[in-house]
Amino acid sequence: MTEPHIPVLLKPLLRAVEPVSGTWIDGTFGAGGYARGLLDAGADRVIGIDRDPAVFDMAQAWAGDYGDRLRLVEGTFSDMDALAGEPVDGVVLDLGVSSMQLDQADRGFSFLRDGPLDMRMGGDVPSAAERLDQATEAEIADVLYHYGEERASRRIARAIVAARPLNRTSQLADVVASQLPRQKPGQSHPATRAFQAIRIWVNDEFGQLVAGLSAAERALNAGGKLAVVSFHSLEDRIVKRFMQARSGSQGGGSRHAPVVETEAPTFAQKSRRAIGADAEELELNPRARSALLRVAIRTDAPARDIDPQALAMPSLPSAGGAR
Repeated sequence: MTEPHIPVLLKPLLRAVEPVSGTWIDGTFGAGGYARGLLDAGADRVIGIDRDPAVFDMAQAWAGDYGDRLRLVEGTFSDMDALAGEPVDGVVLDLGVSSMQLDQADRGFSFLRDGPLDMRMGGDVPSAAERLDQATEAEIADVLYHYGEERASRRIARAIVAARPLNRTSQLADVVASQLPRQKPGQSHPATRAFQAIRIWVNDEFGQLVAGLSAAERALNAGGKLAVVSFHSLEDRIVKRFMQARSGSQGGGSRHAPVVETEAPTFAQKSRRAIGADAEELELNPRARSALLRVAIRTDAPARDIDPQALAMPSLPSAGGAR
């Protein structure tokens, strides 16, 4: 790989899904690191899907090297089965915002680079500035608490409303930092949780993840492999619960309770434990520190509907109740 944006956990992912063959979906194409890794490891074809059309322009420098083995499609991975148009043998998802997007100040994802307060990954949706300008204080507090696990959500929301309109990432970062204790050496930036929460809100990332896992279940052939890399506990919890529920490994009842008839498992887990980065990868790519990889194998049981609440998907209260 020669591109500066190193795909996280690529080597352990390829080891976990070997042998790599057939047609794969890279549902979060980004800089193309996973797609290239899969093609070089033996995949016959990769369908690269991304909601951000800018990534495909960047891929033109190397995509031609793979000819018709690589097909690029603009869209969301929640629609991957329809976008692929065919059953596939593997699906890879790398969740959250990419380092490539963080590095582009004009995208508005980073509190370290001043730019327009946008945060949209793609599609015709309101920007972060628009969402914050229109939301109530209670709604903003709920977003910060439920999507960012920010304990000071009420205080920060009150400050955001008082400072509106906010149009720059530096403005938002300053408002958040003003409501939190002074940063100590080695601590993450005080705006980290708030920016994460607002980005998830703007792009409906949790809703997309649940729908994407369901779409992967529909798209995969029996024996197909699902590999998901997540970067924070809320994402990983959804993926973990999905794989447990679909593999029938959530645990049964007690000896005092009657046996409950369950549906046939649609996946078998490679392991109940997530895979993290080793010391070698952490030295090359510090971003891998919080990354976790989970892998499951599709069975021949029919796909079925999914209940987001059963996966502990964070959701906003329907009315009021800000923390």
